[in-house]
Amino acid sequence: MASNQTSLNDAKFALPINDVEQQATLEIETEDFDYSKRAQWLRAAVLGANDGLVSTASLMMGVGAVKQDIKVMILTGFAGLVAGACSMAIGEFVSVHSQLDIELAQMKREKERRNNGGKEEQEEGENKESLPNPLQAAAASALAFSVGALVPLLAASFIRGYKVRLGVVVAAVTLALLIFGWLGAVLGKAPTVKSSLRVLVGGWLAMAITFGLTKLIGSSGL
Repeated sequence: MASNQTSLNDAKFALPINDVEQQATLEIETEDFDYSKRAQWLRAAVLGANDGLVSTASLMMGVGAVKQDIKVMILTGFAGLVAGACSMAIGEFVSVHSQLDIELAQMKREKERRNNGGKEEQEEGENKESLPNPLQAAAASALAFSVGALVPLLAASFIRGYKVRLGVVVAAVTLALLIFGWLGAVLGKAPTVKSSLRVLVGGWLAMAITFGLTKLIGSSGL
């Protein structure tokens, strides 16, 4: 009798311990899942900023190859910022809205197949909370692009000398490329040195090709 009573007591105390362990495991999984989602958003923001940086800097370097006027260079960069931010926002809105339509259609098909009462309503509410937001995605994409595009604009805004201005723009863009490459590598859990150098070389190539081709076309009198 004593041994049976002891085993029953052990069983009673074992259940709460298992519940605590399961709850802790679920909390850890939830934290990992939330961190993964945040990392994806941050990485997308870094890539958008890098896109704004490279495209705007390349535009400014291309115009700077044939026009030494600072006003022309700044206006070109500003036009590139506005056009690029609008393009990124519209593209992201259309893409995320298409994804939203697909997920809503899938939820509708699943709802028609299941008839589980309250459980169905609970699952439907949870699924709606996890749906993507097209407006939020569009705003984040435009903001990230604009942040990257501001780097060459600010670097060139206060320098009158033509050659010095081009050098400052290249230096500022180089530093920003290294930072964005490092952030993207950290968020994507990739090798930081290789990723930073890859982003840096890609940005340099974009600026050099735009500068060279524009210079060639401008000097040919076309």
